[in-house]
Amino acid sequence: MKQVIEGKRYDTSTARKIGSGGGKAYPGDFHYYSESLYITKKGSFFLAGEGGPLSRYGRPAYGGGTCGGEGIIPVSKEDALSWCEEHLDPEDYSEYFEDMIEDA
Repeated sequence: MKQVIEGKRYDTSTARKIGSGGGKAYPGDFHYYSESLYITKKGSFFLAGEGGPLSRYGRPAYGGGTCGGEGIIPVSKEDALSWCEEHLDPEDYSEYFEDMIEDA
């Protein structure tokens, strides 16, 4: 998946995938979504995913209403870490956030 957002090109085929996660709904549910977190070669984070009409990936439908869709969402490093904490095991992502994670 490729998308240009605010003059920056995001491409899942050239970025490194950190991990995948999704909502608690099931495919076919209007709230369902599935997404993966990526980091670009320049260190920018983004989510690439797909989902139902009531997910963050929903799109306006022809004739009114919404339908499922897919897309890319740029996220800050802080938001990427929060996403990882919710969806992944620490050993899967800690190398990307060593400057933000400390022992308790």
